[in-house]
Amino acid sequence: MRRHDPPDGFAEFVTARSGALLRAAWALTGDRTSAEDLLQTALAEVWPKWARISAGQSPEAYVRRVLVSTFLSGRRRRWRGEVPSAQVPETAEDADLAGRSAARDAVHRALLRLSPQQRSVVVLRYLEDLSIDETARTLGCSTATVKVQAGRALATLRSDPHLGPAPIGRWDA
Repeated sequence: MRRHDPPDGFAEFVTARSGALLRAAWALTGDRTSAEDLLQTALAEVWPKWARISAGQSPEAYVRRVLVSTFLSGRRRRWRGEVPSAQVPETAEDADLAGRSAARDAVHRALLRLSPQQRSVVVLRYLEDLSIDETARTLGCSTATVKVQAGRALATLRSDPHLGPAPIGRWDA
């Protein structure tokens, strides 16, 4: 293997799982560009260790944990000079899906109002459909912490005036 060749199985993993990982990164960061940067940073971090990671029980869980850890540590030192816009610009592919786009935008904005820790729990637990134990292992915390953070996050989302009962009701199931 040359220095710049991907480790065995890495390219296949990225091809198979990057869509799901990118969705999680997007839910964490709030925009596609930051999500792509976050995922790229996480994948670059696991690249040199891929042989060991892929030999483990769950390489995707490891990569997901690196993704969340990178997000949480990046939030601490991120430049805060940007001011988010009140409206997401409409793109051509979203224009004909107005209803779904509006609902997705409302949920997304509500997620961005959560703390990074609560958002991480919601993304892993409900978007990625991990169990409480898997979420705790991914975040490196106790199951009690996951339950408390999830409860607080859901309470915040329930009280959001911009969300109707459908998205939250679906998360409670």
